Amino acid sequence: MGGLGSIGVPGLIIILVIVLILFGPKKLPEIGSAVGKTFAEFKKSTKGLIEDEEEEPVKIEVKKSDVV
Repeated sequence: MGGLGSIGVPGLIIILVIVLILFGPKKLPEIGSAVGKTFAEFKKSTKGLIEDEEEEPVKIEVKKSDVV
């Protein structure tokens, strides 16, 4: 798999504690908001790319010599 799924809950708790120590409790909501917006933008852009690929029509060239 990979990604955030492989970190697990204990890993997320440790990361949260480290961020809390580094930035303090007053900055934590701002950091959380920024991370959330970043993930939302990433998800939106990747969804747009996937939809663009699905909607792109397949072009088939037919030559006059191929038509019987």
